[in-house]
Amino acid sequence: MATCETCGNAYDKSFEVHLQGTVHIFDCFECAIHKLAPICLHCGTRIIGHGIEANGEMFCCASCSRAGGVKHAEDRIDG
Repeated sequence: MATCETCGNAYDKSFEVHLQGTVHIFDCFECAIHKLAPICLHCGTRIIGHGIEANGEMFCCASCSRAGGVKHAEDRIDG
């Protein structure tokens, strides 16, 4: 039984996440997201999807990236 590094729960169905040479142990995806998901530079929300990375900074969407000074960011391109 392993212990979740976010909440401290000892759980028989815990899992490992290998990220950049480090092994993390969690008891649920919620704890993994809380600990590992990047934070949008503009609005502060956790980025669960792909997000937008520009100039080494992470944003949750095109709107936030534009507010952060990124030009020509789009969430969706038609055609």
